Amino acid sequence: MQRSLKPRHMVMISIGGAIGTGLFVATGSSLSTAGPGGAIVAYGIIGIMVYFLMTSLGEMATHLPVAGSFETYATRYVDSALGFALGWNYWYNWAITVACELVAGVIVIKFWLPDASELLICVLFLALLFGLNYYSARSYGESEFWFAGIKVVTIIIFLVVGILMILGVLGGHSPGFSNWTLQDAPFVGGWASLVNIFMVAGFSFGGVEIVAVAAGESEDPKKNVPKAIKTIFWRIMLFYVGAIIVIGFLLPYTDPNLLKGDIDNVAVSPFTLIFERAGLAAAASVMNAVILTSILSCGNSSLYVSSRMLYALAREGKAPKIFSRLNKRGVPVISLLATTAIGAVCFLTTKIGEGTVYAWLVNAAGLAGFITWFGIAICHYKFRKAFLAQGHDLSELQFKAKFYPFGPIFAMALCIIVILGQNYAAFLGGTIDWKGILVSYIGLPLFLILYVAYKIIKKTKIIKPEDADLSGVEE
Repeated sequence: MQRSLKPRHMVMISIGGAIGTGLFVATGSSLSTAGPGGAIVAYGIIGIMVYFLMTSLGEMATHLPVAGSFETYATRYVDSALGFALGWNYWYNWAITVACELVAGVIVIKFWLPDASELLICVLFLALLFGLNYYSARSYGESEFWFAGIKVVTIIIFLVVGILMILGVLGGHSPGFSNWTLQDAPFVGGWASLVNIFMVAGFSFGGVEIVAVAAGESEDPKKNVPKAIKTIFWRIMLFYVGAIIVIGFLLPYTDPNLLKGDIDNVAVSPFTLIFERAGLAAAASVMNAVILTSILSCGNSSLYVSSRMLYALAREGKAPKIFSRLNKRGVPVISLLATTAIGAVCFLTTKIGEGTVYAWLVNAAGLAGFITWFGIAICHYKFRKAFLAQGHDLSELQFKAKFYPFGPIFAMALCIIVILGQNYAAFLGGTIDWKGILVSYIGLPLFLILYVAYKIIKKTKIIKPEDADLSGVEE
């Protein structure tokens, strides 16, 4: 593979992965559920967990920058069966996400062209994303830089406009702190609401780990990966927490529009509502265009990381060897084609998001991000143990994660809480909602089946710290 991704690409790849419709649309429902104070606390706690995960990844990715990333780390430091399960779990997560983005893309385009052919939009959307990924890793990085750049500029403008409105310079009279003391604000719904927002915040931050997968194609991973990881966390937290603070000041948590925010109802996105109050008449169209770039960004990244993970699985003998083939520009074309095809097939199982098969696929992928994060935390915990057990000194590491072992242990604990609490309401009340449990938790048994089946067939064992493979970069 060719190392052609520059530092600016690495930073924007991770920012682009973490900022999308979760920020532009879902923050409204988060505010309505937990109030402005509860939303900030929930996003802040998940943000701290993400910081620990990113620094854990940074330590391992600078030591071993490969396209397989945490799949390779699990295979080397923990258990080959865990690497197999994490790799396939991550692949199907992002392959199915391609289909989700196709559905979202159709909905957004129909905002402007209600009579357009859904199939034609799907084909054009897939062709564009495939083309950006097919040419080279550099073309993916460059396109992601600009897609993410549009989102970043929008958020900065939103924060500036919001602050001016809070100060009473724009949009008429300033609401002051009235929305923070309204009824049950700033904390609404207690711990139950906080746990609900943990899940929403976790899904919103999903994708920050993409930078570690991209490390395998970074120009200078030992320099660029730490640099990206040091900067992206604070930028992402500023954007999310800053946006929630602005929305909390300007919109009461009781505003019924906050619960209506959805990809097919961009007119009630909190961003749209606030831009309209500031006097931007075309706010809905502007936000629709921004959300379209978010969808393109997410679809672009989905194809990139899933094709690289399939390539890494094939290289390690955990997928058919054909998926390890590269073209002359270092792109795993067969893996890219397979992932594109899966995304297209998943899309065809739905009538714009309403198909039963599609719903099951989306729910199967729903927990995959948290399972991945849990796996990353385990990998780092075991990596550091192995590094010291084999006589190495921490000064040898190019990048060291702070707060070890608290960081990975905290991340593991919080991931378990979110995974198990995914649909805790199904267990409450007089009768257990078995259908709700099955739909919500289907991703967990799928992961466990992958792990147990591989472990039984290959008879793998947990790797002892002194036996872990700590060799460096694979060429």
